[in-house]
Amino acid sequence: GGGERPGIGDAGGTQGAADRCAPSRTLSPGAQYEGVGITSLLSRGHAVVVTDYEGLGTPGTHTYMVREAQAHAVLDAVRAAAQVSGSGVTSTAPVALAGYSQGGGAAAAAAELASDYAPELDLKGAYVGAPPADLVQVADRIDGGLYAAFLLYAMAGQLAAYDVDPATHLNETGLTALAGAAETCVAGSRAYAHLDSATLTHPGQDFPELVRSDAELAGILAEQRIGAPGRRPDVPVMIAHSVTDDVIPYRTGRDLGRRWCAEGARVRFDPLLTPTHVGGHVAALPRMGAFLDATLADRWTADSCGWF
Repeated sequence: GGGERPGIGDAGGTQGAADRCAPSRTLSPGAQYEGVGITSLLSRGHAVVVTDYEGLGTPGTHTYMVREAQAHAVLDAVRAAAQVSGSGVTSTAPVALAGYSQGGGAAAAAAELASDYAPELDLKGAYVGAPPADLVQVADRIDGGLYAAFLLYAMAGQLAAYDVDPATHLNETGLTALAGAAETCVAGSRAYAHLDSATLTHPGQDFPELVRSDAELAGILAEQRIGAPGRRPDVPVMIAHSVTDDVIPYRTGRDLGRRWCAEGARVRFDPLLTPTHVGGHVAALPRMGAFLDATLADRWTADSCGWF
């Protein structure tokens, strides 16, 4: 069609913690597991801008699951692309955000902050897949399970962002695990599967217990909650979440949608029946594409508020 080529700020899912895991390092050799989703957006005629996030592929610790840092990374990537000749993105082009899992949280947070942080962007909508909007709920789900390494990524990212010495909370075993996980990508994270986090902390509490009982950590995690009172997107949003998600609880995504609705946001909520976290991502791709096409073209999108 006519007009400027739309841009998509793509927020990647969990890549790992090592610099070599960054999308800028994995896209070219075809090692990026989210390549199918990115390709689907390109095939629809959109320019896609993928962020590495803070500290992933660059110096410093990856600020994994830090709400503002991830949101800023997504929005800054779109801003930067508009300054690059040949990127396909202009400063006045219509823009949407998209992400699943870690990326769902990043896209959600970016949608909340965009009107204040990047008001110059012509933001039209956001796709938010399986958002980790409440990190305590996610910790309850994955602690001691197949994805236990993600808790190490989150612990490292949160402590680094808030300048907290890990030794304050972790024993020698915990510090060793934290350092080891920092060198892994998501494929290598299985080395920490079923890790008992209670063996890593000074008080012998598992991570979910620790972040509830320690006032400093509880405060840090409260800062990461998406959909807090007074925060909502100013553009239409689609949330998709599998009812059998084995990583991020279904209620975490559903409740985010409800909180946004209560704040007056326009939310389409799609419950998915495809099993598992990964299955939900694949199942949502066609819906994501259709929703983003509609929002970028200023077409009507469904509002599910009051129905989920």
